[in-house]
Amino acid sequence: MSGQVMPCSPQEIGSLFLFEELSPEQLGRLCAEGRVERFEAGPVYTEGDPATCFFVMIEGTVVLSRRVGGDDVEVSRTSQRGVYAGAMQAYLGDRVPQTYNNSMRVTEPTRFFVLPAQSFADIMREWFPMAAHLLEGLFFGSKNTQRAIGQRERLLALGSLSAGLTHELNNPAAAAVRATAMLRERVGKMRHKLAVIAQGPYSREALAGLIDIQERTAERIAKAPVLSPLEASDREDELADWLDDHGIPEGWRVAPAFVQAGLDTDWLEQVAAAVAEDILPGAIGWLNYTVETELLMDEIDDSTTRISHLVDAAKQYSQLDRAPHRVVDVHELLDSTLLMLSGKIGPRVRVVKEYDRSVPDVPAYPAELNQVWTNLIDNAVSAIGSTGGDGTLTVRTAREGDRLLVEFRDTGPGVPADIRSRIFDPFFTTKPVGEGTGLGLDISWRIVVNKHHGSLQVESVPGDTRFQVLLPLTAPDPGSRTETGPETTPASTTGTTDGTTPETTADTTTGTESAEEPV
Repeated sequence: MSGQVMPCSPQEIGSLFLFEELSPEQLGRLCAEGRVERFEAGPVYTEGDPATCFFVMIEGTVVLSRRVGGDDVEVSRTSQRGVYAGAMQAYLGDRVPQTYNNSMRVTEPTRFFVLPAQSFADIMREWFPMAAHLLEGLFFGSKNTQRAIGQRERLLALGSLSAGLTHELNNPAAAAVRATAMLRERVGKMRHKLAVIAQGPYSREALAGLIDIQERTAERIAKAPVLSPLEASDREDELADWLDDHGIPEGWRVAPAFVQAGLDTDWLEQVAAAVAEDILPGAIGWLNYTVETELLMDEIDDSTTRISHLVDAAKQYSQLDRAPHRVVDVHELLDSTLLMLSGKIGPRVRVVKEYDRSVPDVPAYPAELNQVWTNLIDNAVSAIGSTGGDGTLTVRTAREGDRLLVEFRDTGPGVPADIRSRIFDPFFTTKPVGEGTGLGLDISWRIVVNKHHGSLQVESVPGDTRFQVLLPLTAPDPGSRTETGPETTPASTTGTTDGTTPETTADTTTGTESAEEPV
């Protein structure tokens, strides 16, 4: 949008804080190469357009906004003279994209001093060569630093996940190894018992009956009921008494395996009725080997199944064999992340799942959403740990209008109100030195807001902190999708809009240069 060109007064622009130290000759050059324009209420420039001009407000009211999905989110509004925006990175040349990082509009007739981008770049390099070099170093150094620390953040998360996954895999793997060794021993004893039976005075009918009992015992094991500890103890006593009454030596050793297999005294009575009294001890021993063999095979099957589930969870978490963007069931992603982090969560943190299974699948980048879940769960567990380690982590899903809510609630000490607005800032962390880089929430914000066009917010009081992720249920219009992914700074990290203090180092509206850092 073009404004009305007006006369440029060196004295007037020299009264702006940005130019107040310039000489009359320098102010004259600014007026010669730039211009004063008056804009009526409405847009001045649009985010993403080529950055052709540097704007300094003389009088009026300016509003800056950033595009999030299909919406323009207001990030600042001010009437302070001297605020500036526009082509603030022109002096970096083609080393960075020369486009507007935000949209600017005015709410009333507003006058700007407007300097062409090339003139601004030439003046910066000519009048302030040392400052230009320092700003270049700050800009690119910040990008490199954030990239390196972002990689370290991922490596730390990977190390934590690897440790947890190794711990979870070790238990079923060790159980399978132990059960395999015991199974080999039992099968060897079964072969020996078979040789003894074959050499004994057993008729063909007796052997056939024994084999039939063995088959029916194996079938019964597959349907064994789950008993309470008290029920199992009572049944063991009954079986041990029955075995002692029938002259079976060390019946107390056999009884626990029989109970686990679902056998009772009625079953043993059927066995006693089917074989001769003199071969009953041998038959019971034979059945004991059958029971132990079946139970060990069940243990091996259970252990290897658990290993398979863990591998599937790791594959689901990493999304190694999936398309980068697809429609996903968010509950699968949450479950795989919780399983991957189970070692870090530990037994002292109770995990409660409040899933609304009726919510539809959502279009997403699943691997990156898993990274968000990892960061939020890790923060919640750390918060709970800071209070002694015991607490509850609640993961809830629900539908809110045309969006899906994923909420992580913990019973930690909460986020103090004075830092709540800063927790999404890059490098801001409340963890002890060496335990956090301050990029977890920043990365999460970028993934949720910029890449998925959703929102990430926090509500917190002591004992009840809730991080809420809202994701659209439908894919946004391709025309409104931002292509920078998670490489734009969240609105919550912007500083003031007047550019008066050197502390404003993350605000594209003030001329500072660290606003867009890839992670």
